[in-house]
Amino acid sequence: MIILDTDHCIDILRGREGVIVARRSVYEEVATTIVTACELYYGASKSAKPLENKRAVDAFLRTLRVIEMDIYAAQFFGIFKAELETVGQGLADADMMIGAIARANNAKVATGNARHFERMKSLTLINWRAKK
Repeated sequence: MIILDTDHCIDILRGREGVIVARRSVYEEVATTIVTACELYYGASKSAKPLENKRAVDAFLRTLRVIEMDIYAAQFFGIFKAELETVGQGLADADMMIGAIARANNAKVATGNARHFERMKSLTLINWRAKK
């Protein structure tokens, strides 16, 4: 399974061809997280066209599974947060929740933000923005 980070979801919503082509080229399940859904609705709500953008987010989220936070993901969140705090590397809770959900589901994370996600050592990252 591949879990889309928020940046890749936004790329798809904005019609970024490289990311769209990359998504269409994979045969494994593509999903996202409830955290990303929250971030997408937040972005739509603060945009210049909130109703139009909310409808676009609704339609997009109907095209893939949205994975909730469960007890296993919560455990990985705790591990990631403790490990990063120990080495003095803070990270936004939202990114750690996305990473924890991915880890709990043995999923790869499709993100253009490797700098944040690579801090969670057990994650496998892919970047569809980098594909030509």
